[in-house]
Formats: sequence, C-alpha cells, structure tokens
Amino acid sequence: MAAALQTNIRPVKFPATFRALTKQSPAPFRVRCCAVNSAGKKRYNITLLPGDGIGPEVVSIAKNVLEQAGSLEGVEFSFREMPVGGAALDLVGVPLPEETVSAAKDSDAVLLGAIGGYKWDKNEKHLKPETGLLQLRAALKVFANLRPATVLPQLVDASTLKREVAEGVDLMVVRELTGGIYFGVPRGIKTNENGEEVGFNTEVYAAHEIDRIARVAFETARKRRGKLCSVDKANVLEASILWRRRVTALAAEYPDVELSHMYVDNAAMQLVRDPKQFDTIVTNNIFGDILSDEASMITGSIGMLPSASLSDSGPGLFEPIHGSAPDIAGQDKANPLATILSAAMLLKYGLGEEKAAKRIEDAVLGALNKGFRTGDIYSNGTKLVGCKEMGEEVLKSVDSQVHASV
Repeated sequence: MAAALQTNIRPVKFPATFRALTKQSPAPFRVRCCAVNSAGKKRYNITLLPGDGIGPEVVSIAKNVLEQAGSLEGVEFSFREMPVGGAALDLVGVPLPEETVSAAKDSDAVLLGAIGGYKWDKNEKHLKPETGLLQLRAALKVFANLRPATVLPQLVDASTLKREVAEGVDLMVVRELTGGIYFGVPRGIKTNENGEEVGFNTEVYAAHEIDRIARVAFETARKRRGKLCSVDKANVLEASILWRRRVTALAAEYPDVELSHMYVDNAAMQLVRDPKQFDTIVTNNIFGDILSDEASMITGSIGMLPSASLSDSGPGLFEPIHGSAPDIAGQDKANPLATILSAAMLLKYGLGEEKAAKRIEDAVLGALNKGFRTGDIYSNGTKLVGCKEMGEEVLKSVDSQVHASV
C-alpha cells in the first residue's frame, strides 16, 4: 500500500505552525514520562472524552489514527473512555463526574471531542455541559491554550477572504485559559436596590497568571517567526493595564522577539483586513476565545483546527476547536481532521512523540493532496466524502514513507 501511495502524494512544505510544532515543546511544559513494556515499546495511558454531538464520531477516528501512527513508531496506547458534558449529565446527572476527573489526572494526556447541544441549553448554569469543560480545565490546571490557524495551500480557496488576503496566513493564538472573566469572583445575578435583576462578572488577573502565559507566548514566538502581539483593552480595563505592564516587562528577557501591543477591537478588525501581519498572538481568556474562533474561519473551516491546553507538569487537554454541531451529529458529515490534528498535538506537546505526530500531519496533507474533502471544505473539482471515509483516507496515508519537507 505504501508504494502505491507514494505515487499519489506530492511533498508539501509545512507552514511555520507545523514546523514550530516539530521542535522541542515550549518551556515551561514537560512531556509525560512513559512506561516501557516487555517488548520494549513505550506505552501511554490516554483518557478519551468523546462528549456530545459529533464528538464521539471524530474521537473514534482520531483514536484509530493514534493507534496506527503509534504502532509504526514503537508506541502503544491504553485508552480509557469517560463521560463528560451532556453525555455525563444524561448518565449521572452532572457535567463532570469525579471519576472522569480522576481518570484524566491519572492519564498521560486527554483527548476531548466536543461538548454541548440543544438538548441541555435550558439547563441551569451548573448543569450545562459547558460548565463541565470549564471545571475540567481548572482541575487539570491547563492554563495555556495554543490554537494554530494556518491556511494550507490545498484549502486557500475555502477561505471566505480573498485569495490574496488568506494565502500564506500562519498564526498562533496563545490564550490564557484558567483566569479572567470566566473564572473571576464575585459573579452572579442579584436584585439591586431598585428591584431590578443585575448580572455581573469579574475580569481579574494576578501578576503570576499574566507572567506564565506571557512566557509561553514568548517561547512560542521564538520558535516561529519571532513576532509577538499582545492583545488587551488597556485603554479601558484595569486588568488590561496590568496585563500590558507585565508583558512589556518580560520582553526584556526575550530580545530576539519583537513585541507589539494591540487593542482587542482593532485586533479583530486586523485579523480580517491583514491577517498575515500576525505571527503569535497572546491574550486573555475571553479575548482569546473570540479571536481564535475568528482566526479559524480565515482558514476556511473551523473543522480543520486543533488545539492544545497545557499545564506546568500534568496531562494536557487536546481538542478540536469546533463545537458539537448537533445539527449534523450522527449523519457522517463531520470533518474529523481537526481532531486528528489535535491527536498530533497530543503526541508532540503532551508526549514528546514527534515522529508519530509527523506521520499524522503528513497523512492529513496526503488525504487533502488526493482531493478528499468533507462538506465544510468542499469545492468544485474535489471529492466530497463523509467523516468515516475521510478518516479511512488518513489511515491509508499514515504508513506512507513520503514525508512533507520541513
């Protein structure tokens, strides 16, 4: 099979995002240690959290790709599937069972599918699937979220932006994940002195929270093109004034990285006006949530983009950035590539298994080079396939000996 595939896959040069991921994981993260079995193969424990909507479909495919790539590089996996989100609510009445947290903490890495759906939209906040995801991030202490947005040559025409704007875009959003307005207190809904309901949240960051995410961003930029843009709202928010002050102070430790600052409203505009000006972006939780989704659409589909959420030393959380897409769940229409690429990030950032990760990245490009497309990235002249068939094509390409040039 490999010989036949060699005639169909043309080498492709990886953008900087992919090249950066092949290098040593950025400080201060440490990859997990592995066990070695009697046959001399490395073995890792992976917790699978399929979740809701299309989550089970894409996680199942990514699991198969992980196993195939690992087997070719002397790596074995022990998988444990646990409920989270709406699936957990239906099963045990809470969005994040204690057993799921324990399994995640005891594993070497966690692969998540998607969370949420119409079925639970009217639940009280503590019983919403999304609450389980926030609780999981907090439990794992994954404070740094890395979200690449790269316009691959094969998909430049899938972008809603003009070709000349989208072509060559390759940026990384580094989002602070466990602080800010999503976790700050006080928060709640109360009745004021006029008898009117008032909802309130707190945007709060301590200096150490800003410093640690900034260091990750500087290290990431150093491994890419050496440009870092810090996004804030320092003209209005005190939390952003401190953010800018701390990031600016740390820049002295990274003289090889060019630091700039931008207000979030301007950053949102510049992402669609001239996205190629960005290399690495660092920002807070809520701004990162919004800007990374905006950046994802430059690439043509949110269904193409992976993410890595990392802690100082514990297991990382790896997930596609798309939602649960309940409207197409179970219809074999989902794009599994974001989850497959999340598995590649799991191998690199979580386990340090770069050769196996490289096989997966090459296999994704191989399937795209052969013209296979799910509905979200389909264009005239390509072959429309479903979720399962796209996964099968990636699997066929995993064992190819042709690697994209780095």
